[in-house]
Amino acid sequence: MAASDTPVIDRLPDAFHEWLNGRVLDEVECIIPDLAGIARGKAMPANKFFRQDKMYLPISLFFQTITGEYAHFERDDYWTEADMVLVPDYQAATAVPWTGDVTLQVIHDIQTLDGEPHPLAPRNVLKRVLELYTKRGWSPVIAPEMEFYLTKPNPDPDMPIEPPVGRTGRSGVSRQAYSMSAVDEYGVVIDHIYDFAEAQGFELDTIIQEGGAGQIEINLQHGDPLTLADQVFLLKRTIREAALRHECYATFMAKPMQNEPGSAMHIHQSVVDSDGNNIFSDDAGEATPLFYSFLAGQQVHLPSVVCILAPYVNSYRRFVAGESAPVNLEWGLDNRAAGLRIPNSGAAARRIENRVVGMDSNPYLAIAASLACGYLGMVNALEPTPAMSASAHERMESRTLPWDLSSALDLFEAAPEIVSVLGEEFCDVFKIIKRFEIDEFQQVISPWERQHLLLNV
Repeated sequence: MAASDTPVIDRLPDAFHEWLNGRVLDEVECIIPDLAGIARGKAMPANKFFRQDKMYLPISLFFQTITGEYAHFERDDYWTEADMVLVPDYQAATAVPWTGDVTLQVIHDIQTLDGEPHPLAPRNVLKRVLELYTKRGWSPVIAPEMEFYLTKPNPDPDMPIEPPVGRTGRSGVSRQAYSMSAVDEYGVVIDHIYDFAEAQGFELDTIIQEGGAGQIEINLQHGDPLTLADQVFLLKRTIREAALRHECYATFMAKPMQNEPGSAMHIHQSVVDSDGNNIFSDDAGEATPLFYSFLAGQQVHLPSVVCILAPYVNSYRRFVAGESAPVNLEWGLDNRAAGLRIPNSGAAARRIENRVVGMDSNPYLAIAASLACGYLGMVNALEPTPAMSASAHERMESRTLPWDLSSALDLFEAAPEIVSVLGEEFCDVFKIIKRFEIDEFQQVISPWERQHLLLNV
């Protein structure tokens, strides 16, 4: 029997069938990630989903800023509200374990009406980059690390964000990195994260207390970039739902609290050949020229895609000298002060950790952009700077990361090689959206301005 002739319910992953356990499926959520990484789509009764021939969404959902406003484009064809075709990826289907009904969520790819991959869809941007690797006989392997904060509910955005109250009845106020007691403080939330992740078939690697008050890090198993991007996309929603079960928020904002460190999504990257061998190591276990070229590609091209890795005005508050986030793209062996770290490992696991990426980024776009930089380094045989063994945190004179989103967009607009890899139409829309968001932000008067300028100037 051909795959297309197999009943849809039988084409769903084993993890879903284990969770379903003979129950009747009530509802299906058909979702896609937008440019911000927000899940958008439509929900319907399960019996309607299984009868459905084609589903559509309007192209304009890719024109919304993070505030929900629509950016303005000069192209008339964008404002006809033309349909895009949703194509379900049944291997990217999981349970929705926090709902009252028995619910399935299915990530969909997006095509044009002509059946071509839509260039604005973040999932297609990542697939475009992966196809470049495939044509060379390469397959990237990644492992993301997700940092986020648990906080008290914050219904009034004019009020500062505060750490949550834990099981002791006290709010977290100190930095207790790797403290098991700190993890236990929010154990009921973490238990629900584990339970929800297991129901969706996600294998979490480790959970630790990070450096901020109420800050958690979840590491995922290494694997295929598209699969891992799907997991990060779904886990953000999962973690938020687990937190809400216990009257707290989970935030993936890059810098939610003034005196606490920011939240990153470090990406470990390696590349294997068609036989599964790591091309970053030779037969003698030494680093290969391709390893150094991938590393150089990160150094040369990452500044041009920082607007994707750090996509909001708040993102740049994370890049502070002396804190845990990098301010430049030095590299070093087991050097967490560098923007590019080479972790301790055997030859087979040699990899490069990109520590620039913020947790507020769209995982599909961030992974695509990071891998694009490495790809350009390898195909152009670039050479990196010498390794740094000392701390890179204080080297502000060698800062290679832009100071703000506007400067980052200037670099993005002046990077034709990056545009050719990610796609011209996507890059045009992305930069217009971000410029529009900057204009929106510039209209906001901050508490700092009211406090220090109202009566003093």
